[in-house]
Amino acid sequence: MALSAIAATSAALTFLAAPANAQGKADVGNLIFDNIPSPEVPTGKAKSFKPKDWLEVEAGMKIPATNADQKKAGFINQVTVKWYVAVKNPDGKGVIKLSKAINHLNVPVDEEIFSSVYMSPSTLKRLTGSDRAGKGAVEAVGVEVLVDGVKVGEAAVKQKEGWWNAGSLSDQSDKFPLLNKDETPFAMLWWDRYAEIQKER
Repeated sequence: MALSAIAATSAALTFLAAPANAQGKADVGNLIFDNIPSPEVPTGKAKSFKPKDWLEVEAGMKIPATNADQKKAGFINQVTVKWYVAVKNPDGKGVIKLSKAINHLNVPVDEEIFSSVYMSPSTLKRLTGSDRAGKGAVEAVGVEVLVDGVKVGEAAVKQKEGWWNAGSLSDQSDKFPLLNKDETPFAMLWWDRYAEIQKER
Protein backbone atom coordinates (compact mmCIF):
# COMPACT_ATOMS: atom_id res chain seq x y z
CA MET A 1 0.00 0.00 0.00
CA ALA A 2 1.30 3.47 -0.88
CA LEU A 3 2.25 5.68 2.04
CA SER A 4 -0.16 8.38 0.91
CA ALA A 5 -3.02 5.97 1.55
CA ILE A 6 -2.07 5.57 5.22
CA ALA A 7 -1.37 9.21 6.03
CA ALA A 8 -4.65 9.72 7.88
CA THR A 9 -4.11 6.64 10.03
CA SER A 10 -0.57 7.73 10.85
CA ALA A 11 -1.72 11.21 11.83
CA ALA A 12 -4.32 9.75 14.17
CA LEU A 13 -1.78 7.44 15.79
CA THR A 14 0.65 10.33 16.23
CA PHE A 15 -2.08 12.38 17.94
CA LEU A 16 -2.92 9.55 20.31
CA ALA A 17 0.76 9.11 21.23
CA ALA A 18 1.29 12.80 22.03
CA PRO A 19 1.02 12.55 25.86
CA ALA A 20 4.13 10.31 25.94
CA ASN A 21 6.27 13.40 25.27
CA ALA A 22 5.15 15.21 28.42
CA GLN A 23 8.34 14.70 30.47
CA GLY A 24 10.61 16.82 28.25
CA LYS A 25 11.23 17.12 24.57
CA ALA A 26 14.42 16.14 22.82
CA ASP A 27 15.52 18.47 20.06
CA VAL A 28 15.85 16.21 17.00
CA GLY A 29 17.48 17.80 13.95
CA ASN A 30 17.01 17.09 10.27
CA LEU A 31 17.34 13.54 8.99
CA ILE A 32 20.18 13.69 6.47
CA PHE A 33 20.66 11.14 3.68
CA ASP A 34 24.03 10.37 2.12
CA ASN A 35 25.48 7.78 -0.24
CA ILE A 36 28.89 6.81 1.18
CA PRO A 37 31.32 4.54 -0.68
CA SER A 38 32.96 1.66 1.18
CA PRO A 39 36.15 3.00 2.76
CA GLU A 40 39.49 2.04 1.27
CA VAL A 41 41.81 1.32 4.21
CA PRO A 42 45.55 1.01 3.42
CA THR A 43 47.02 -2.32 4.52
CA GLY A 44 50.15 -4.33 3.80
CA LYS A 45 48.29 -6.19 1.05
CA ALA A 46 46.42 -4.22 -1.62
CA LYS A 47 43.45 -5.84 -3.30
CA SER A 48 41.62 -4.61 -6.34
CA PHE A 49 37.97 -3.72 -5.84
CA LYS A 50 35.54 -0.97 -6.76
CA PRO A 51 33.91 0.58 -3.68
CA LYS A 52 30.12 0.41 -3.69
CA ASP A 53 27.72 2.82 -2.05
CA TRP A 54 26.18 2.46 1.39
CA LEU A 55 23.10 4.46 2.33
CA GLU A 56 23.49 6.47 5.53
CA VAL A 57 20.77 8.35 7.39
CA GLU A 58 21.75 10.37 10.44
CA ALA A 59 20.19 12.85 12.83
CA GLY A 60 21.63 15.16 15.43
CA MET A 61 19.81 15.42 18.75
CA LYS A 62 19.98 17.20 22.10
CA ILE A 63 18.27 15.43 24.96
CA PRO A 64 17.38 17.17 28.23
CA ALA A 65 17.64 15.51 31.63
CA THR A 66 14.42 13.73 32.55
CA ASN A 67 15.15 13.41 36.28
CA ALA A 68 17.35 14.88 39.02
CA ASP A 69 19.97 12.11 38.81
CA GLN A 70 20.55 12.73 35.10
CA LYS A 71 20.74 16.47 35.66
CA LYS A 72 23.31 16.05 38.44
CA ALA A 73 25.45 13.57 36.47
CA GLY A 74 25.16 15.46 33.20
CA PHE A 75 24.59 12.16 31.42
CA ILE A 76 21.76 9.78 30.54
CA ASN A 77 22.68 6.14 31.08
CA GLN A 78 20.86 4.87 28.00
CA VAL A 79 18.94 6.38 25.10
CA THR A 80 17.12 4.19 22.59
CA VAL A 81 16.84 5.50 19.07
CA LYS A 82 14.33 3.67 16.87
CA TRP A 83 14.83 4.10 13.14
CA TYR A 84 12.20 3.43 10.47
CA VAL A 85 12.78 3.42 6.70
CA ALA A 86 10.12 2.88 4.04
CA VAL A 87 11.18 1.60 0.62
CA LYS A 88 9.35 0.30 -2.42
CA ASN A 89 8.65 -3.40 -2.23
CA PRO A 90 11.02 -5.18 -4.66
CA ASP A 91 8.15 -7.55 -5.45
CA GLY A 92 6.24 -4.58 -6.84
CA LYS A 93 3.53 -4.57 -4.19
CA GLY A 94 3.44 -1.18 -2.46
CA VAL A 95 5.85 -0.16 0.29
CA ILE A 96 7.66 -2.09 3.01
CA LYS A 97 9.04 -0.90 6.34
CA LEU A 98 12.51 -1.55 7.73
CA SER A 99 13.30 -0.83 11.38
CA LYS A 100 16.25 -0.78 13.76
CA ALA A 101 16.47 0.01 17.49
CA ILE A 102 19.87 1.29 18.67
CA ASN A 103 20.77 1.67 22.33
CA HIS A 104 23.21 4.51 23.02
CA LEU A 105 25.14 4.69 26.30
CA ASN A 106 26.49 7.60 28.38
CA VAL A 107 24.64 10.25 26.41
CA PRO A 108 25.53 13.79 27.52
CA VAL A 109 22.64 16.01 28.62
CA ASP A 110 21.81 18.97 26.36
CA GLU A 111 24.79 18.33 24.07
CA GLU A 112 24.33 17.50 20.40
CA ILE A 113 25.13 13.92 19.54
CA PHE A 114 24.40 11.96 16.38
CA SER A 115 22.75 8.64 15.71
CA SER A 116 22.83 6.93 12.32
CA VAL A 117 21.59 3.89 10.48
CA TYR A 118 22.87 2.21 7.31
CA MET A 119 21.83 0.01 4.43
CA SER A 120 24.53 -2.17 2.87
CA PRO A 121 25.34 -2.20 -0.86
CA SER A 122 23.99 -5.73 -1.23
CA THR A 123 20.70 -4.83 0.46
CA LEU A 124 20.38 -1.72 -1.70
CA LYS A 125 20.98 -3.71 -4.86
CA ARG A 126 18.47 -6.36 -3.89
CA LEU A 127 15.87 -3.67 -3.22
CA THR A 128 16.56 -1.50 -6.25
CA GLY A 129 18.52 -3.55 -8.78
CA SER A 130 21.26 -0.91 -8.80
CA ASP A 131 24.57 -0.36 -7.02
CA ARG A 132 23.94 3.39 -6.84
CA ALA A 133 20.28 3.97 -6.02
CA GLY A 134 20.43 4.71 -2.30
CA LYS A 135 18.66 7.99 -1.62
CA GLY A 136 16.24 7.61 -4.49
CA ALA A 137 14.98 4.29 -3.18
CA VAL A 138 13.71 5.74 0.11
CA GLU A 139 10.02 6.64 0.40
CA ALA A 140 10.15 7.91 3.99
CA VAL A 141 12.31 7.89 7.11
CA GLY A 142 11.34 8.29 10.75
CA VAL A 143 13.07 8.25 14.11
CA GLU A 144 11.89 8.02 17.71
CA VAL A 145 14.01 8.87 20.77
CA LEU A 146 13.23 7.11 24.06
CA VAL A 147 14.61 7.57 27.58
CA ASP A 148 13.63 4.91 30.15
CA GLY A 149 11.09 3.61 27.67
CA VAL A 150 9.33 6.97 27.31
CA LYS A 151 9.35 8.76 23.97
CA VAL A 152 10.92 12.20 24.30
CA GLY A 153 11.26 13.12 20.62
CA GLU A 154 10.62 12.09 17.06
CA ALA A 155 11.15 13.29 13.50
CA ALA A 156 10.31 12.26 9.97
CA VAL A 157 11.02 13.16 6.35
CA LYS A 158 8.90 12.65 3.23
CA GLN A 159 5.88 11.72 5.39
CA LYS A 160 4.30 12.92 8.63
CA GLU A 161 5.64 11.78 11.99
CA GLY A 162 4.11 8.47 13.02
CA TRP A 163 3.79 6.98 9.54
CA TRP A 164 5.65 3.91 10.80
CA ASN A 165 2.77 3.00 13.14
CA ALA A 166 0.42 2.06 10.31
CA GLY A 167 -0.51 -1.59 10.69
CA SER A 168 -0.75 -2.03 6.94
CA LEU A 169 3.01 -1.71 6.52
CA SER A 170 4.89 -5.01 6.42
CA ASP A 171 8.14 -4.97 8.43
CA GLN A 172 10.75 -6.92 6.46
CA SER A 173 13.83 -5.99 8.50
CA ASP A 174 14.92 -9.62 8.77
CA LYS A 175 15.27 -9.86 4.99
CA PHE A 176 16.56 -6.31 4.41
CA PRO A 177 18.40 -5.35 7.62
CA LEU A 178 19.28 -1.86 8.70
CA LEU A 179 22.66 -1.65 10.45
CA ASN A 180 24.05 0.53 13.19
CA LYS A 181 27.39 2.25 12.63
CA ASP A 182 29.35 -0.39 14.55
CA GLU A 183 28.05 -3.04 12.15
CA THR A 184 29.59 -1.31 9.14
CA PRO A 185 33.10 -0.53 7.80
CA PHE A 186 32.58 3.01 9.16
CA ALA A 187 32.73 1.85 12.79
CA MET A 188 36.14 3.42 13.42
CA LEU A 189 35.42 6.68 11.58
CA TRP A 190 34.18 10.01 13.00
CA TRP A 191 34.13 8.44 16.46
CA ASP A 192 33.49 11.54 18.59
CA ARG A 193 30.57 12.68 16.42
CA TYR A 194 28.33 9.75 17.33
CA ALA A 195 26.82 8.51 20.57
CA GLU A 196 28.36 5.34 21.98
CA ILE A 197 26.50 2.18 20.93
CA GLN A 198 25.73 -0.61 23.36
CA LYS A 199 27.21 -3.89 22.20
CA GLU A 200 24.76 -6.72 21.70
CA ARG A 201 25.42 -9.67 23.99
